[in-house]
Amino acid sequence: MATLSELLPIEAIRLDVPAADWREAVEAAGALMTATGSSTAAYTAEMVANVEENGPYIVIAPGLAFAHARPSPAVLRTGMSWVRLEEPVEFGHEANDPVSLVVGLAAKDSGDHTAAMAALARLLADPPTADALRDAPTPEALHLALGGGGEGTGAGEGTGTGAAGGGGGDGTVAGGRAARSAPGGGHGMHKILTVCGNGVGTSLFLKNTLERVLDRWGWSRYVTVEATDTISAKGKASEAVAILTSREIAATLGDVGVPVKVVQDFTSTSEVDSTLRDTYDV
Repeated sequence: MATLSELLPIEAIRLDVPAADWREAVEAAGALMTATGSSTAAYTAEMVANVEENGPYIVIAPGLAFAHARPSPAVLRTGMSWVRLEEPVEFGHEANDPVSLVVGLAAKDSGDHTAAMAALARLLADPPTADALRDAPTPEALHLALGGGGEGTGAGEGTGTGAAGGGGGDGTVAGGRAARSAPGGGHGMHKILTVCGNGVGTSLFLKNTLERVLDRWGWSRYVTVEATDTISAKGKASEAVAILTSREIAATLGDVGVPVKVVQDFTSTSEVDSTLRDTYDV
């Protein structure tokens, strides 16, 4: 399975990029993936259409947008891009605007980038690393920071602050407690769905954060987490105890027969911890 540094080469990183609005910011991320052979210009248009159709749910943390669309023939191979904007732009997200960092993903399928997504989520949840990424003076320095502890090493197990400009999370809520009593007395496996518009990008970020919280609670043996898209989630809802997602996707899902919990910052272990406590009333 490809690592983060393999999917995000130095050539796919640009810093201090001018953009007049969110469309230009997403197009800049798409252009880099086109230039490095991951996708065609048609995929860039699909990323823009995804926001137009589903709203700004791709703004997954304060200052951070994760631009992507469904796997399609416009994706040539799985790859990523990194665009730090010269000036922040508004995507229309009520909690996480303005955006200063756009990470692009072109996924060939739903599986070969999961390890890279987990690594990136850990890095962005770690405040010192997030600061180093935000302030990197060159693409080379940024690429070095990306590979400096996020690929399977457990980096970012700290606080869960937002990726590109601060956010919630003091790191003590999830990390400093002993294992909790198992849900339902430990009888049977529970399932929680993390949901986004396409099931290949933002839902994987949220899945990784939730799994870290479950690990700290000692509940990983009792609760499984599945990342999926809105269409599949409606069919799978009856299997789950809850769905965690963005406000925009929650509105799209509507009433699916199980609690739908809104998470604003997908990188925040503190917020996800609170959401999990609310789900299980603990």
